[in-house]
Amino acid sequence: MKPGFTIGILIAVLLITVAVGAYPIDSKVVTTLDRTVLPVAVPSTSPAILPYEVSLYSNNGYGNWEYGDGLGYEKRLDLLSPLYNNTTGTNSGKLLRFFDMTDIHIIDEETPAQAIYYGYMGGESSGYSPVMLSTTQVLDAAVQTINALHKEEPFDFGISLGDAANNEQYNEIRWYIDVLDGKTINPDSGVKDDPVPGPLNDYQDEYKAAGLNTSIPWYQVLGNHDHNWIGTNPPDDYLKTNYTGEYILNMGNIFTDPSGIKSRGLYMGSIDGRTVYGEIIGVGNVSDFRTPPKVLAADPDRRVLSVSEWMGEFFNTTSHPMGHGFNRSDAEAGIAYYSFEPTPDMPIKVIVLDDTQPATDADAGGYGHGSLDQKQFDWLVSELDQGQADGKLMIIAAHIPVGVEGSGSSLDEYMAWSSVAEISEQQLLDKLHEYPNLILWIAGHRHFNTITPQVSPDPDHPELGFWEVETSSLRDFPQQFRTFDIVRNSDNTISIFTTNVDPAVKEGTIAAQSRSYGVAAMEIFNSTLPYLPSGSYNAELVKPLSLEMQEKIQNYGTPVIP
Repeated sequence: MKPGFTIGILIAVLLITVAVGAYPIDSKVVTTLDRTVLPVAVPSTSPAILPYEVSLYSNNGYGNWEYGDGLGYEKRLDLLSPLYNNTTGTNSGKLLRFFDMTDIHIIDEETPAQAIYYGYMGGESSGYSPVMLSTTQVLDAAVQTINALHKEEPFDFGISLGDAANNEQYNEIRWYIDVLDGKTINPDSGVKDDPVPGPLNDYQDEYKAAGLNTSIPWYQVLGNHDHNWIGTNPPDDYLKTNYTGEYILNMGNIFTDPSGIKSRGLYMGSIDGRTVYGEIIGVGNVSDFRTPPKVLAADPDRRVLSVSEWMGEFFNTTSHPMGHGFNRSDAEAGIAYYSFEPTPDMPIKVIVLDDTQPATDADAGGYGHGSLDQKQFDWLVSELDQGQADGKLMIIAAHIPVGVEGSGSSLDEYMAWSSVAEISEQQLLDKLHEYPNLILWIAGHRHFNTITPQVSPDPDHPELGFWEVETSSLRDFPQQFRTFDIVRNSDNTISIFTTNVDPAVKEGTIAAQSRSYGVAAMEIFNSTLPYLPSGSYNAELVKPLSLEMQEKIQNYGTPVIP
């Protein structure tokens, strides 16, 4: 190769690198303790519009928001004995600080294997809303916000609670890991599209992700969307072929047709990435089309990943730890549960579960339920036994919460514990209440910021209760993550301070546009969220300790500055 030719290539690469810019965030980085994001009410004179009419959102008052006052911590004493004196304790030593994020749903909006039909006219916002256009940019803004908070007060670790990908595709999980690794992101598939000429001004533009601060180890949990078609069903051969082809998926209504994913008759639709607002193509009744609709181009990177393959991608990373909690032998076997100890000098253990339904756990209403088999349950019990014996406080991290969806609830059919799981929900809860050192279960899945006290069944032993904290999705409003600060108190309790954080999006960026789309989707779909109008909830969760743990940790933790 001639020297001049080599230099020319290097210059071309350098010019391309310089041309790919990074998205800035707001210069003011705060949590919801300082300010909240509040939707501005849609004017009563505005017409009702449909979810896909994105160009009409702004002019009709949909998607507007403003900053509101911050939310303080509500002190929760639900786990304590009625005899507890709330006036004697003070926060004495900080034991652990971490963040969680969940349900990021990185989406390849141009895939032919969408479920847009279920949401573009209303119905399920998880099937369609325009937030699907810019999921990588929202994650990048969240990562930059985490980095800024880390500079103020370092995190010991971070954990992502599942549904990293929306549709179990290779390109989706690669974008996700690459954002966290700080790589150049091309959030496009098929053929290259550029709806608005120029850099950093539309959802298809390449950009340089900031990457998570390399001093923060991060861990991963498996979600139902990470290994099921749109989170609902394991893909069959028809679906697998569809992902990497050109033809838009022909599927029936899986919510009403007993044939499920074997049903046909509706084209599910896709997004035309050449359009500014992500116009929908190829959606509707099959009988309305003369020829089967196609996406702009096929793409082999849209291929379906098995659980083993999905786990294997976490070893192709430049951040740490390698595998992000998974080890290679378990990844090869598809075993997505493990435990780790965040800091060597603190008696705290994190147990990560895979409580999503396996393909063998078929249940009515799809695969969005919680589930544990006997093998994982036995492993969990051994981990809890060991943690208790070793005198360690324990946190369980899982995608799906436990004991929050009762029979007959509006989400019961799709979100509750599986009725055919080998381990019932009550059996699991009964076992968890045997461990006084279990302090916290963290989860995502429902896209809520809900906090649930799992009170001890024995009033004489309140230390057998634990807190369950759910975190909202980065995809849908309020698009937040959480921070956790675990603090030892002077009265032999601990406090878990949990704080919602809005990504510090900068006006004019794609992530800021996504926030507006998220607000509009909530308004158009009439979504019911807890803790409106902000959807945020900050709390100090007090947990009583056993006498043994009171003695063990009495000198642990860095002093808390009042």
